[in-house]
Amino acid sequence: MHFYTRRRFLAAAASATTVPYGFAGATPLAALAPLISLPLWPSTPPGGGGPHTNTPDISRHGTLSAIATPMLDIYRPARPNGAAVLVAPGGGYKHIVMRKEGLAAAAWLNSLGITAFVLTYRLPTEGWQSAALAPFQDAQRALRLMHSKATTFGLATNRLGVLGFSAGGHLMGMLATRPDWQTYTPLDSLDTLTPHIACSLLAYPVVTLMPPYDTTQTHRSLLGPHPTLAQAQAWSVQTYVTEACPPFFLVQAADDPIANVANTAILQNACLEHHVPVTRYVLETGGHGFGLTQCFGHTPWATLAENWLHTQRFLL
Repeated sequence: MHFYTRRRFLAAAASATTVPYGFAGATPLAALAPLISLPLWPSTPPGGGGPHTNTPDISRHGTLSAIATPMLDIYRPARPNGAAVLVAPGGGYKHIVMRKEGLAAAAWLNSLGITAFVLTYRLPTEGWQSAALAPFQDAQRALRLMHSKATTFGLATNRLGVLGFSAGGHLMGMLATRPDWQTYTPLDSLDTLTPHIACSLLAYPVVTLMPPYDTTQTHRSLLGPHPTLAQAQAWSVQTYVTEACPPFFLVQAADDPIANVANTAILQNACLEHHVPVTRYVLETGGHGFGLTQCFGHTPWATLAENWLHTQRFLL
């Protein structure tokens, strides 16, 4: 029963509004449905708490909030190639931009033969006892769950990647740079896994929470109004870049009013300093939250990302 309820819920998010979108071979969003939806936790998430509701709120823009049950929705392409990507939509950790960033990303990845695992994560401001750690606990559990399903879905465990937008870029950036971060007490055998992330794609990500780039909703949701510099540094992605990090693909617009374009520059510099392969595109215009369709010159950035995925052996 939960599975069919989840389908109706995602269908409602997909049809909440119209967003220009289209890639060759991609399934229209209104027709996109997960193969299966999996709860992340066997019972109550670590620490407990959270909103008292069974169904998230869906805005007319296809964003979600009031998330009581974090989930992982699996979208299987018609001709899977063995690669998989964990997708984290953004929303400043205040809501989740599911339609434009989660479902659209799943349709695009499926068109390339990549299995998409779309994450609905807990929001720190919704009463969870784990507070700021809640979405990171969910992301770690989701990656372990994805790894554990490799045999079931014919996935290669050395071809698992992550894709994050805005605050979801911060979430996936922390996941990629902190593989040994212990955010919760292990619950079962799944939590003994330390999956390898083969590549990380971040679109207009919030990277740093340090001044003068501390005016984002991401900063407010995670740290509140008056954090110390040490706290801001501890929650900044660049702090944890090492030689062991996966290759990064970064894209952002120069006129981004939310996450200053310095965010991707800071991460690029950290990668170069630690000899981590990094590719960065700065679009002339596009603002923030442009999804998959904005162009670099005359080429959609998603096409540039597709070419990069070829070099990472995600498209065979």
